Amino acid sequence: MDVKKAGKIEKSKNRHAAEVSKQTGFPSPATHYLESGIDLNKELVTNSDATFYIEIEGNGLEEHRILDGDVLIVDRSKNPTLSSIIIIVDENEFKILTKSDAKKIPDAIIWGVVTYVIHKM
Repeated sequence: MDVKKAGKIEKSKNRHAAEVSKQTGFPSPATHYLESGIDLNKELVTNSDATFYIEIEGNGLEEHRILDGDVLIVDRSKNPTLSSIIIIVDENEFKILTKSDAKKIPDAIIWGVVTYVIHKM
């Protein structure tokens, strides 16, 4: 497993505000287009300053159902539970493990907790 791409989650700069139609008479069937779409930052990120994404290259994490091309959403501010999938730093290298597996590595530093895995279809 290799990290293909990693980066900081950023909020969208252009926001669309839903508006109420100002017409009279029958409502237009297209008024539902005035509502904004789903904002994945709002749905998947609780702390934007501490949230990063990592794109996975390779199938070395199939036991966690993480496959080639998947994107991990990682929150550095969360405390992991025993069953959490976490990112650790071991010998200056990122590794993805469960917290219970990370206990076997004495010098491991927990870098963040995987909060979501986005699979490509």
